[in-house]
Amino acid sequence: MTLEDTAAPPAAAGDGGPPPRADGVPPLDRGVLPPREDAVLALMRAVRNFGDAHDRMSGAMKRGMDMNITDLAALRLLIMRADKGAPITPAEIARHLRISTASTTKLLDRLAAAGHVERCPHPTDRRALIVRLTDHARAEFFRLFGARLGAMRAAFEEFTDEELRLAARVLDVTSGAIDRD
Repeated sequence: MTLEDTAAPPAAAGDGGPPPRADGVPPLDRGVLPPREDAVLALMRAVRNFGDAHDRMSGAMKRGMDMNITDLAALRLLIMRADKGAPITPAEIARHLRISTASTTKLLDRLAAAGHVERCPHPTDRRALIVRLTDHARAEFFRLFGARLGAMRAAFEEFTDEELRLAARVLDVTSGAIDRD
């Protein structure tokens, strides 16, 4: 299925155009898309291309740090939370990654053994633990990701602050639409 297959069908079905597909959805006349549909498909292609580029970058990073994709996702989450100054518990990591608490314990054991995280007492709840990224992990992550961060910042230079805020909003809304579970 292509992105064009997800577009709204033409308004005048049965007007002598191509016959409907086997699934009953009429094919699109790809030369005559309404402007809104053309813009939506262009954005969907851009999201797909970004997703593909992110997957390739994550693959290179997991190989560079010798870890699996879930471990890398946990590190990325820890970096994002640390940047906000927000502590994170193992249970929150499990929910974010959509894995069991037992799997989270194994994940944290691997990351701790590799020197990437440490478990610490929760600052306000004596019964709970938080997980912190080590300086070693942050250095490794940015050693592998720093050039890409710089390239992204350089790519953003051509856009106004308003355009960047709009792009961030579009990506946030798209993330919410994709990540519904």
